Formats: sequence, structure tokens, C-alpha cells
Amino acid sequence: MANTLLMPKATAVWLVDNTALTFEQIAEFCKLHPLEVSAIADGDAAQGIKGMDPVMTGQLTRDEIARGEANPNHQLKLSEPKVRVPETKRKGPRYTPLSKRQDRPNAILWLVRNHPELKDAQISRLVGTTKSTIEQIRNRTHWNSANLVPMDPVTLGLCSQIDLDLEVQRAERYAPPAAPAGDTLLPASETEGLPVEGERGEAPEEEKELDADAVFAKLSSLKSSDEEKEE
Repeated sequence: MANTLLMPKATAVWLVDNTALTFEQIAEFCKLHPLEVSAIADGDAAQGIKGMDPVMTGQLTRDEIARGEANPNHQLKLSEPKVRVPETKRKGPRYTPLSKRQDRPNAILWLVRNHPELKDAQISRLVGTTKSTIEQIRNRTHWNSANLVPMDPVTLGLCSQIDLDLEVQRAERYAPPAAPAGDTLLPASETEGLPVEGERGEAPEEEKELDADAVFAKLSSLKSSDEEKEE
């Protein structure tokens, strides 16, 4: 990792306020323009920036500052960092060995059939292929479609099981929810016109008005039958 100065403007503010270094020395050390350092000294620039002590952060020593103050032509040098952080590598396309590139179409076919929820970009990350190749295999327009055999990319060594599981989980997380199975409630637009019980044309039987003549006729017949039994 390249040794670079942290917070150049804040460091320049501190050096202007606390040292006798020239504007050119501070500008060269902080990778700024001398006029910008002059504006900082005049209070026209970096007004809201709090100065940062490069000695406290281990990027400059007191002896180096003293040498710069004694010699206006001396160029300040950054101190060697005590801890080196490895430079992060940019993630590029997955490299596939030449010996395994012929197996990629088989792996793509396996992923398309067994994990249809995966997007083309995810398949491309897993096996290191292009979207056009995936589309050709999906549509059976690949030049070798007749000879392709679905094969697990993990078994082929094109990706790890962890990478495959992560991509599947990511695809399931953003997949639309499945429709509920079984009986479901009808929408309000279909139910609002249905008549409520008791509001139909006919009233329930227990609420019908009683026919008095029919009741008395039934009682009379019961009474006459009882008298016949007694005789």
C-alpha cells in the first residue's frame, strides 16, 4: 500500500499554525498548491477544518519538522507507518482455468434447471461466463446444445458450495412472495353486493307471522284424538 498523508488539509492547517515551515514546504508535503496554503494562513480557506497533528498520528517526526524549519529547501518526508494495511484488490471477473472452461456450458445448464430463481448476473459470477452464453443455453440456441449435460458447478470446481448457497439465498430474498395455497378471502368488490342473512325476500321460518286459525285447528285435532283414546 502506498504511504499517503491522511487528511492533507487538516494537516496543513496544523503546520501553518504550529510551525515555521514555508508555504512551499507545507504545500509539497500536503500535496496542495502554495496559494491554497497561503489562503489557509490568511483565514480565507479551510475555516471549518480543525488542524490535525501529524506527529501524533505518526506521519511526521519533530526532528523532520526541525530540519525543515532550519532549511527552507528541505522537503519533508513521511514517516514509515508502523502498521501496513494491505491494498484491497478490485474484484474482477472470475478466472476459470483453461481445463475447466469446456465444462461451463454444462454447469450453466445445471444452474438454469435446478435454480431458475438465479439471475443471469448471479450465474455469471458463479461460473465466470457471459450473459449472452447464458441466454443461448436458456433458449437452446447454443451451438453445442444437443450435447450438453447438466453438471453441478461445485462438483466441477467452478465455484464453491458457499458461493452457490449465498447466491441462492440472495435470489430467494428478492423473489416475489408466492401465492397462498388453499381457500382465500374474496375481495371486497365481490362480497359487498351479497345479501346479508335475514335481508333476503323471505323472512326466516321462526320469524314468520303465526296463523291463529291453523294453531287452533291443530289443538282441536289433538284434543279429539285424546278423547277417543280415553273412550
